[in-house]
Amino acid sequence: MRNKILQGDTLKVLKKLPDAFIDMGVTSPPYNKKINTNGSIFRSIKYDNAQDDLPEDEYQQNQIDVLDELYRTIKPGGSFFYNHKVRHLKGIATFPLEWLVKSKWHIRQEIIWDKHTCTEFKGYRFHQKDERIYWLYKPIGGKVIGVKLEGKHAVCSSIWSFTPDKDNPHPAPFPVILPLRCILSFMGDRKGLIIDPYMGSGTTGISCKLLGHDYIGIDISSNYIKSSIDRISNFEDHIDVLKQELLLHVVKNSYKDRQKKKERELKKKTVINSFFS
Repeated sequence: MRNKILQGDTLKVLKKLPDAFIDMGVTSPPYNKKINTNGSIFRSIKYDNAQDDLPEDEYQQNQIDVLDELYRTIKPGGSFFYNHKVRHLKGIATFPLEWLVKSKWHIRQEIIWDKHTCTEFKGYRFHQKDERIYWLYKPIGGKVIGVKLEGKHAVCSSIWSFTPDKDNPHPAPFPVILPLRCILSFMGDRKGLIIDPYMGSGTTGISCKLLGHDYIGIDISSNYIKSSIDRISNFEDHIDVLKQELLLHVVKNSYKDRQKKKERELKKKTVINSFFS
């Protein structure tokens, strides 16, 4: 299954996968934006072979079930990054946390994605130009704190600022930098197997290839799978994204460096005091 995109309904395919064999995952599921957007600030999304107009309770239960299957297939100590957004429909705000807290995952952090661009605006709210990225964690032995990120990967704040992918035929893609930053930061120098259960246009696969990881994708559309395979095979077209991201993952004055500097200064001060005593 390595470096393959499996065709089918996400939940049904996940149920066929083994336990605890994946290192981490990244995805952005369909948002259930509805077909009729009267009273909504969001445009309709029309996928090739998927419904984005489910009853809200059915949609949320499906997402809980998908997340719980991902929890099963990912190793203890593994993570899953889940990109979603706050939706508004006829004056009602729906937050992804409403169903995330009902899944088996421990929510390690909420990251704000500043997209720079705004959705349709009707004057009922301030311009909404953000989405959320939830860092979900599968604890080892009940310890929810998890291991530390390497210093060079912990330099990013909890607000990520970059624009959406505007050169992609898929109706709802995220940019390469999003999964790339998630994978690079969590995996560090380790190599592993990454899953995207809503592969879409193959962006997570591109990030995996750039970073030297294997991937597993799932998508219901044969057309999207074909397009993804083509984009992943040309992953080097996105090498500049990796180069720019790596420039951020540099620690010029680490905690260890600061501690060594303090020790040197203390030693110097001790020597001087001893000379005059």
